[in-house]
Amino acid sequence: MEARAIVRYVRIAPRKAQQVIDLVRGKQVDEALAILKYTPKAAAPIVEKLVKSAIANAENNNGMDAENLYISEIYANQGPTMKRFTPRAQGRATTIRKRTSHIEVVLKEKEA
Repeated sequence: MEARAIVRYVRIAPRKAQQVIDLVRGKQVDEALAILKYTPKAAAPIVEKLVKSAIANAENNNGMDAENLYISEIYANQGPTMKRFTPRAQGRATTIRKRTSHIEVVLKEKEA
């Protein structure tokens, strides 16, 4: 039995999200939420909200116990890239790539 939550088109680069995600992979959900609360990265509140959503899905949709949940899978894939332009010297322009992410978390229940 597993519960999952997905957030799509988040305006943060996948590399930056993966730094936060690596901190909580394989942890119990209460420990993961404590880590995310005190992580000073832009992706931390996004991942924290996603984990809370997955916990709610586990309790309400699958009838799982929140005490025994752990993060079995969590990953950030690249979404579409928005392209913007900024002026440069001699009338040229340079592309600025604003990257987006799709972040997914899967929770499982620990065996008793």
